[in-house]
Amino acid sequence: MAGLNVSLSFFFATVALCEVARRVSKALLPTVAYDNFAREAMRVLAEIGPWAGGFGPDLLMTLLFLLFLVHGATLDGASANPAVSLQEFLMAEASLPSTLLKLVAQGLGVQIACALTRVCWACELSDLHLLQNLMAQHCSSALHTSVTHGALVEGACAFCFHLTLLRLQHSPPIYRVSAVALLVTVTAYTAGPFTSAFFNPSLAAAVTFHCSGHTALEYVQVYWLGPFAGMVLAVLLYQGHLPRLFQRNLLYTQKNKYRTPRGKLVPGSGEPPEP
Repeated sequence: MAGLNVSLSFFFATVALCEVARRVSKALLPTVAYDNFAREAMRVLAEIGPWAGGFGPDLLMTLLFLLFLVHGATLDGASANPAVSLQEFLMAEASLPSTLLKLVAQGLGVQIACALTRVCWACELSDLHLLQNLMAQHCSSALHTSVTHGALVEGACAFCFHLTLLRLQHSPPIYRVSAVALLVTVTAYTAGPFTSAFFNPSLAAAVTFHCSGHTALEYVQVYWLGPFAGMVLAVLLYQGHLPRLFQRNLLYTQKNKYRTPRGKLVPGSGEPPEP
């Protein structure tokens, strides 16, 4: 019970500290720097919490749901997910410099989060953290299936996730945040036994790329190419094309929203009047 309390304290302290840092950054930094860098880095730091705490599956799913609820309500639209940043770029909603800055922030946030996690484990505040510290150097792969199947699983998870984001982007926040949190939790529970259901390239790179069992190329195919392919398919299905690359709609025909009224001919216009 003491180990669980320590792990829960670690999780909630991480979220609280990131929220404080986010508010300070928003007050001190220019708008561009905050929108494209600070809030992304803060969310990555917070998102590493459940995996760093070393929780069991049931508690992890509960905390994952709560985490996405908190993030959706407080982190001003930050995604901490390179696939979401690239989605915004392909949808022509973000410029190339803004997208690159977000990717850099997400990469740096992951590295800082991993460093802080190792420091926490090294303190050995509980038996669970002692075990995590011993296993850190000899971790096993999160990929428990073939590379092809794993890429399909990650791609399918990313497809559902991004399609939901696109479909609900104009919905009231209370519905959008709850739906996304529930979807992520159900997806993680369903696909977790195969790939751990990251569908987040930066998070997967931080948590599992250094583990033995598969090569770096195999990890890239599963945890990078899979989610990016799923994201592109979601944008194509929702939009019919990739606005950043071309304007021609490949899937849906454009219907004219203005209909020409069809009425009776006016007498004297070339046709005999009706009797």
